[in-house]
Amino acid sequence: MVRIDIAYKGQLHCEAVHGPSGDTVETDAPKDNMGKGEAFSPTDLVATAFGSCVLTIMGIVAGRRGLDLAGAHATVVKEMVSAPVRRIGRLTLEMHLPSAIGEEDRAFFRRAAETCPVLKSLHPDVETPIAFHWDV
Repeated sequence: MVRIDIAYKGQLHCEAVHGPSGDTVETDAPKDNMGKGEAFSPTDLVATAFGSCVLTIMGIVAGRRGLDLAGAHATVVKEMVSAPVRRIGRLTLEMHLPSAIGEEDRAFFRRAAETCPVLKSLHPDVETPIAFHWDV
């Protein structure tokens, strides 16, 4: 169990405090939804969680297999939809991983990405294509 305390700061800004570490994250509503876009929006954090979760899972897998993921990085593109309600419609994830990883291990990483708890927690209507580029 992890406790996160969130305070509304006014003008659509919130501050979340991560209980175990004390780290903070601020959010703002996006410009297209009455905010100023001065910080991550709550749905931006979902996209961030998706990308960082997949990288973390791959880091765990790499450690277990004695592989180095140094330089690996990801880009997530979040697309909102407005019908039937405003929600995340698509999270496109582009993974950039070390080219030195062999084909057998690449297949293992592809399967591991699908076990990301954030991915498993998203509504099935959210499209989540993942592309792997072995170019680092």
